[in-house]
Amino acid sequence: MAKFDVVDLDLKKVSEIELSDDVFGAEPNTHLFYEVAKMQQINRRRGTVGVKNTSLVSGGGKKPWKQKGTGRARQGSIRASHWVGGGKAMAPKARDYFYRPPRKVRRGALKSVLSLRAREKTLIILNGFSLDAPKSKQAFEVLTKRLKLQNALVIDDKGNTNLHRSVRNLAKFDVLPPEGLNLEAVMRHTHIVLTSAAAKTLEGALS
Repeated sequence: MAKFDVVDLDLKKVSEIELSDDVFGAEPNTHLFYEVAKMQQINRRRGTVGVKNTSLVSGGGKKPWKQKGTGRARQGSIRASHWVGGGKAMAPKARDYFYRPPRKVRRGALKSVLSLRAREKTLIILNGFSLDAPKSKQAFEVLTKRLKLQNALVIDDKGNTNLHRSVRNLAKFDVLPPEGLNLEAVMRHTHIVLTSAAAKTLEGALS
């Protein structure tokens, strides 16, 4: 079990927390990063492009002219791909790009990225992060002036609505519940701010 300092909103140590080496002390695996990042990016593709080929274009059912005797090249339809208004040859079709690596790979990527942030000393564990009201200005002052951060992902229980409503409006900060943690969100930010309760939730979910 790895020990981490638990600090308050002024970065003063208040206690320690023990977290699983399997989740917060694993060896980072860059191949897992690649697989899961590819999944997140490719699953955003809509795949709705569609172009009509010869069989889908309206009209052209009749042979334009007889096969022989006209002196012109033989033609079967005015909707063939080489005619103006004809179908597109080898046209792209709507398709589903959905890709999902095994559960073990997805969980392994989260373990690796959490361990990487812990190794880089960019993982901050708070004893709590409560706000009086959903005010983005108050959240911004806490994150930038008291915690001295310029870019961070905040993770806390979704029941903390004041925090979630305040941080989600900030340009360089983001907030997620533990169950919404994903690789791209972590990699997009230089620091992770976890509450001790959220850290325990992640440990239980990923162990």
